Amino acid sequence: MARRGTKSPLPDDFEEHILDIDVGDEIKTSFLEYAYSVIYSRALPDARDGLKPVQRRILYTMDDMSLRPDRGHVKSARVVGEVMGKLHPHGDSAIYDALVRQAQPWSMRLPMVDGHGNFGSPDDSPAAMRYTECRMAPAAVAMTGSLDEDTVDFKPNYDSRELEPSVLPAAIPHLLVNGATGIAVGMATNIAPHNLVEVVQALRHLIKKPKADLDDLMRFIPGPDLPTGGKIVGLDGVRDAYATGRGSFKMRATARIESVTPRRKGIVVTEMPYGVGTERVVERIKVLVQSKKIQGISDIKDLTDRTNGLRLVIEVKNGFVPEALLEQLYKLTPLEESFGINAVALVDGQPRTLGLKEMLEVYLAHRLDVVRRRSAYRRGKAADRLHLVEGLLLAILDIDEVIQLIRTSDNAAAAKERLMSVFDLTTIQAEYILDMPLRRLTKFSTLELDKEKTELQEQIEALDAILNDEQRLREVVSDELAEVAKTFGTPRRTVLLASAGTSVSAASASVEIPDDPCFAFLSSSGLLARSQDAEIPGQGGGRANHDAVVSAVRTTARGEIGVLTSRGRVLRTQVLDMPVLPPSANDPNLQGGLPLAEVLQLEADERPLALTTLTDDGPGLALGTRHGVVKRVNPEVLNRDEWEVISLKDGDEVVGALQLATGTEELCFITSDAQLLHFGADGVRPQGRAGGGIAGIRLNAGAEVVWFGALEGEDAVVVTASGSSTALPGTEPGSVKVTPFTEYPAKGRATGGVRCHRFLRGEDALVLAWAGPAPARAAAASGAPVELPPADGRRDGSGTPGSIPVVAVAAPVARQPGVGADA
Repeated sequence: MARRGTKSPLPDDFEEHILDIDVGDEIKTSFLEYAYSVIYSRALPDARDGLKPVQRRILYTMDDMSLRPDRGHVKSARVVGEVMGKLHPHGDSAIYDALVRQAQPWSMRLPMVDGHGNFGSPDDSPAAMRYTECRMAPAAVAMTGSLDEDTVDFKPNYDSRELEPSVLPAAIPHLLVNGATGIAVGMATNIAPHNLVEVVQALRHLIKKPKADLDDLMRFIPGPDLPTGGKIVGLDGVRDAYATGRGSFKMRATARIESVTPRRKGIVVTEMPYGVGTERVVERIKVLVQSKKIQGISDIKDLTDRTNGLRLVIEVKNGFVPEALLEQLYKLTPLEESFGINAVALVDGQPRTLGLKEMLEVYLAHRLDVVRRRSAYRRGKAADRLHLVEGLLLAILDIDEVIQLIRTSDNAAAAKERLMSVFDLTTIQAEYILDMPLRRLTKFSTLELDKEKTELQEQIEALDAILNDEQRLREVVSDELAEVAKTFGTPRRTVLLASAGTSVSAASASVEIPDDPCFAFLSSSGLLARSQDAEIPGQGGGRANHDAVVSAVRTTARGEIGVLTSRGRVLRTQVLDMPVLPPSANDPNLQGGLPLAEVLQLEADERPLALTTLTDDGPGLALGTRHGVVKRVNPEVLNRDEWEVISLKDGDEVVGALQLATGTEELCFITSDAQLLHFGADGVRPQGRAGGGIAGIRLNAGAEVVWFGALEGEDAVVVTASGSSTALPGTEPGSVKVTPFTEYPAKGRATGGVRCHRFLRGEDALVLAWAGPAPARAAAASGAPVELPPADGRRDGSGTPGSIPVVAVAAPVARQPGVGADA
């Protein structure tokens, strides 16, 4: 409509022409054009180089900018601007997102961009492109190599001012190695990454045997190899995807059970499923714990850093089975995710769903075409150069005549015509001779030209062999693929499992450890452990492999026990804190036990002596001190972590303590001057905790008690070892003697006892003594077993020289007090 006061621009004879268009047809046409653009220009990769248009344009632009790995990094914004201005008329954020993904090692199995700066993490977005820098990764150079040798077709860009490659030469099978993901209109693609070495092996096998079937190829490519490692559970879906282009499989995090603290187990996750970040897992676990859908987790810590890599620690409460809890986490959290393969890519400009063999065949056909075109290009260049070299050699042979001919010519055109007619040269050869600098007229140049001519002829011959022989062409492609695998290949990261393969089923196993009967053990070197069940170890009669078990009590897996110490204290501890020993026909091997110092805090010079159950029934405890005091303590259990059970005088300490089974056992003292006294436990009146005990044995001047304990049965033995009182403990093997306990008569309490060992020259004291059920087991300071001499019937005889010092002696576990033969 014309403005007021102005003449309408339309002519007087203008006739309106309105075209009626159906809205449905217009929407259909516009939508199809949009869908076509998304499918072919944005979302789907080309099956030949495995790249989407934006990825291809990024790599081509970086190659055109000479951002090689040996050059410095440039701002990412500069690359994004070049790509957007010349080739990709879309938003800069889409281009930068594609560039960032190509630089992330957790997204790409073989990164194409070398990023410098904050390129994000599986949970966090990267910094803005004005803050980051980039350049081509070495693998990207292989993707764009030979681009200037007429290996691929070029097409106009969006405004026809620039040219861009329709596909890259792609010396690396990018589609399988790095996978692809994209959502188009009406279709999508999702291809898992694979191991470069395995893909190359399959390609080389396919070159040799084009009719190879899927099973043959899967011998080389058994499954995907994800950048983040982890595990793939169940391979049926993988085979379906390789056969039809569609399938799914489960990805699992890599986790193991560790002792995260001295008293607590934990689940340590070191590899995540592909595309899953630690923050997502932590947030999900917190929600499950708060809603009480998962129990048994006390804390979760993300200790991931650049030095140690990914490390997510999930602490498990005492009383819960870590293996069963891990199965629940797999079921309820992103520690286990599904990956659905939908291998859709462009083949000859059309979207197709491809199986494994089809993807390999399309890439292989592309590489054969690239090498063929490259060889033809190089042959043409070599032939052109050979043509010039031959002309130069003709001119140099008669160089004087050439110079005279040029000097006598009126102009360059006349000189060229005369050269062509006199020397039978072509136009190109004549022009090249006219442009030749004078320095090329030396004798040395002639030698160089002869050598170059020979090399060019050999090169042309080799290129002709490639172009004329299909088998030779395939060999070249195979050799180049092998070199690519050697240069860029890395070991497999993802473990393939046919099934879950777990020993604990989440559906059938309880998360909490049941309160089943078991045994708790204390070894001579201060290690704690518990048995797996209530079976008595040692029934096979074999010898312990390591350490000697000096105390064992019956308890339950979720119960509490006490540790009796040389300071006359009882320290409360949880049985759950002790590691479980595997079932064995022999005595338990406590080499993998938990040091008591990591569970309980002992004072200086305080030693653990025995274990006891924390019950208010039974005959109580019996204790003997270094100064010869004996005490029976009423079974009193306090609601504390520690309490005293005897009042010790200054300089005194407990040398033996045990839990009585019947109250009728024989209590036994053995002193440093080789005196042994035993009497009935029923002759000692029980006292309360504050009592200081009563006289147990009368000590001679300078003597002290070296062992105290209780015995029951007639097959007990006494083990004594003599040595020098001035020697450092544990340095002298001494003389060891084993004697039947029946050789020593009982005497009344508070008397002096009878001699149990005769000292040899240089010996003046017992350095070790023990009495208990046979057969006796001895151990050195390291815990290694020590052979004892056979039993000697002489109660006061001398010992047999030992090989190494003995520091501890114990009975078989099944015969120790607290266990009992009827257990």
